[in-house]
Amino acid sequence: MTSIPLYRTNDLRCIEAKAADQPLMQRAGQEAAKLAMAICTKRNALVLILAGPGNNGGDAFEVALLLREHFFETSVVFVGKADQLPTDAANAYQRFTEAGGTTLASIPNNCKTRPWSLIIDGLFGIGLKRDISAPYAGLIECANALAARDKCPLLALDCPSGLNTDTGVIHGATIRASQTISFIGAKPGLFTADGPDHCGQVTIASLGLASESAPEKPGRTIGLDLFSARLRPRLLNSHKGLHGNAGIIGGAPGMGGAALLAARAALRLGSGRVYLGLVDEQSPALDIQQPELMMRTPEALLEASLSALACGPGMGTSKKSKTLLEGACRLDLPLVLDADALNLVAIESSLQISLAARTAPTLLTPHPAEAARLLNSTVTAIQADRLTSALTLAAHYNAFVALKGCGTIIASPDNAWFVNTNGNPGLSTAGSGDVLTGLITALLAQGWQPLEALLAAIHLHGSAADRLVALGYGPVGLTAGELIDSARYELNQWISKPPQ
Repeated sequence: MTSIPLYRTNDLRCIEAKAADQPLMQRAGQEAAKLAMAICTKRNALVLILAGPGNNGGDAFEVALLLREHFFETSVVFVGKADQLPTDAANAYQRFTEAGGTTLASIPNNCKTRPWSLIIDGLFGIGLKRDISAPYAGLIECANALAARDKCPLLALDCPSGLNTDTGVIHGATIRASQTISFIGAKPGLFTADGPDHCGQVTIASLGLASESAPEKPGRTIGLDLFSARLRPRLLNSHKGLHGNAGIIGGAPGMGGAALLAARAALRLGSGRVYLGLVDEQSPALDIQQPELMMRTPEALLEASLSALACGPGMGTSKKSKTLLEGACRLDLPLVLDADALNLVAIESSLQISLAARTAPTLLTPHPAEAARLLNSTVTAIQADRLTSALTLAAHYNAFVALKGCGTIIASPDNAWFVNTNGNPGLSTAGSGDVLTGLITALLAQGWQPLEALLAAIHLHGSAADRLVALGYGPVGLTAGELIDSARYELNQWISKPPQ
């Protein structure tokens, strides 16, 4: 999979302004009609089209015009006022009506013997920031119900109505599309938060706009092309000393499993040596399932010759854990903080200062609740704008950040950002984040740059889960431990078949 650029609403408005002299709405209609006909191949198919009061409605009229020309039986529902449409949408409406098209004030009550073959949503596009109210909320709820009843595709034009394309947050009643055609470029909200549950399969239609019209530094989805230079076979003449020393500190009493998962993941992802420092003084001196792990006291681990260190899995928030984390922050090496390490940072101002002052790379992997603690905010506020939250964390802590969740957001201190598009609900299980910590630490130990390591580990984590689901091991009941060997398999596949 190759990464693609992501554009927020302001970026898209700038692109549209630069192309104001081009027939973008007609191009959008052509691309959407082409996709609609590929989805629905029945002759004389019955198609329901919902047209809104703005430019998204104009897109819908263009699609309706073209589908009529190809002998589709269209029912176009428009409850707005034609004389209040924006100029481009008004022109599209005029072309549609002059060609003999008519609109309806409500959705026809078709009997089940004549089901809908396709439903097209052209109610609301980008820029939505408020809940959709009547009568449009009713149209949305009815469209969703009809698509489910008739088992027909539901195609959203540009984005599902009700979805904020910047944040992935839904605003009241929202279209649950099976297909979305995104005009000009992809939007971050299609791939994070509630976006994936409402967009279905996403198709990009550039509308013929040149890449130079795009902003200098858009976000991107994660693809292998972002770290392809690292996906190379190892030299035959190699030894463990060439593949780095990874360290894991965690495992307070009763929580040793978290640290073990992270350490096992680091080992199986290729670290030359993995040192595990368990906070619990009564912990065993050997991991029977993975005897290759080298046990040390966490204090001794801070003095070891490490290539990268992770702190947090099952670490607890005791005074001892705080002291260990303070020592870790002073080390001149890549440092990954997760779980309880993040909770300690959130409550200890001295640790916050230490992190911000580090010159070596710091990587933070919070879930929304941990992010809320780090920013003295709430989970609701974090989830309301995941992208801004991740960028704020990166700037505040001078760190590379992965805000976990549906569509994990990666942000760097220099304001670069990325959205991961793979993975599945099987990752919502205890220990999954600990495995991710181990994957990141392993790549850092092998000399990967921090951003590359974070992007690759996040994407690998999702790929490992997707592979297991494809094999029938989930998503329900998938365990964190199962992810480790799957991640190892996926990484070796990437190396053996690098992207072109």
